[in-house]
Amino acid sequence: MLLSILLAAPEWLATYRTREQLLGRGLGLLGAWALLNLVGSGYWLPRTDRREAAHHFHFMNCCWGFINAVLAAVGILRTHPGAPPVGFSAAEALHDQQQLVLLFQVNAALDIGYLLVGWWLVARATRPSLNPIAPPRLLGYGRSVWVQGGFLLVFDAIMAWVAAK
Repeated sequence: MLLSILLAAPEWLATYRTREQLLGRGLGLLGAWALLNLVGSGYWLPRTDRREAAHHFHFMNCCWGFINAVLAAVGILRTHPGAPPVGFSAAEALHDQQQLVLLFQVNAALDIGYLLVGWWLVARATRPSLNPIAPPRLLGYGRSVWVQGGFLLVFDAIMAWVAAK
């Protein structure tokens, strides 16, 4: 029965369903990344000295992990991998696709900004005369922002490419 309904569905509807499934899988990957950060850095955070860069690296990873977990959960809950809402049209599907591609493209641009901020934090950490109190904090935060920004740049670029198809 379901197969006959899927075969009888217009092409745009099948494309929409496929895109929603891929979006859900991508957001699942983001959620897995978030959990990896929460578990891994959550384990190491209390086991590192607060005066060392590693402590601040793990603290920042936990913060990113929490935010990414919330974003992934909300995104997954908003997908429609089965039937779209009642009255959903091909024009609305096209509009949703364009908005989704734009969202991932804007996020990818922000990710480049994260990488630049990470570079700036690490550069400040290597010049203690600018901030003599917190070089380990700046170094740990900068490295974390590099790792997170790098992952998110690759993730958002791939998701924008997938959503554009």
